[in-house]
Amino acid sequence: MERIALLKNLTEAFGISGYEEDVLNILKKNFVGQDTLTKDRIGSIIAKKVGKSEKPKIMFAAHMDEVGFMVKEITKEGFIKFIPIGGWWVGNLPGLRVKIKTKKGEYIPGVIGSKPIHELSPEERKNLPKVEDLYIDVGATKNFNVKEKFGIKPGDPVVPETEFIPLGNSDLYMAKAWDDRVGCGLLIELLNNLTATEHPNTVYLAGTVQEEVGLRGAKTAAYAIAPDIGFALDVSICRDTPGNDAEAVEKLGGGVGILIYDRTMIPHSKLKDFVCELAEQNNIPYHFTSIKGGYDTGSIHLTNFGVPCLALGVPSRYVHSGATIISLEDYENVLNLITLIVKNLDTETLQQII
Repeated sequence: MERIALLKNLTEAFGISGYEEDVLNILKKNFVGQDTLTKDRIGSIIAKKVGKSEKPKIMFAAHMDEVGFMVKEITKEGFIKFIPIGGWWVGNLPGLRVKIKTKKGEYIPGVIGSKPIHELSPEERKNLPKVEDLYIDVGATKNFNVKEKFGIKPGDPVVPETEFIPLGNSDLYMAKAWDDRVGCGLLIELLNNLTATEHPNTVYLAGTVQEEVGLRGAKTAAYAIAPDIGFALDVSICRDTPGNDAEAVEKLGGGVGILIYDRTMIPHSKLKDFVCELAEQNNIPYHFTSIKGGYDTGSIHLTNFGVPCLALGVPSRYVHSGATIISLEDYENVLNLITLIVKNLDTETLQQII
């Protein structure tokens, strides 16, 4: 599938944590024909690509889930109270267009509502609203019973309603769920690159579930794979917008984001050095970055006796909101780097790393 069409399909797919089926089906379609294709009991999918050697076993993980919401309850007036799934800043919520997926598979459009500014007291205007005071409006009126008309129930998943679009700068694309459909796209394109290339190892491509609520799918997938080396493919943070350091290296067009710290893992230093040397030898731009959140490698690196791991990111603006922006140039640089990693990471190199 052509890249833009693939990324559009992935980002527009519906899939909060625990409801990743639509994304899984896209990966499954693109993984068909590999040596083995398995699915664990909580929903992660793993494709195995055998090279010239069974080892080292290299795991690339990208999570299929996106941040969103879950229906908590429906008020007697027909408004929908919700639970945030994943990390949300409440300031991004009022006015956000969303859609709810019912048990029947129907999509119900709505908007997150709040008290209008005209009705806020001077004191209320000083503070952000509380999530419990917000609600989703799907068209409730006195004579329109939302429960009966739509069949919406507690537990139904909700995602932002955002179209995948190119911006005026043709290298930049805006969509929901780049976190982490960008990683899912990289898994598919890495596999395409390896199909016609010999590599001295065996590669496992894992589309994981429930990363946004605790790196859960990565834990079960890594247990199934027992990798020798692990990588998370995800977004990294841009710091190139107003209010940040004007000289920040974490920017659109900044190349591969190499994580030196997150709250779940400090990367393996020798693996990091190996990847940086590869990037430098092949003129692939990169920068070091950190984040207060975590990546799938936070679970992978604790598997069995330990797994050297590194997280690689595509720099992204406005992560964990209804619309995020990435650069296709950065995406291409990450793809080129991970392809080189697979071509060069043999048993001898593994021994030097560990």
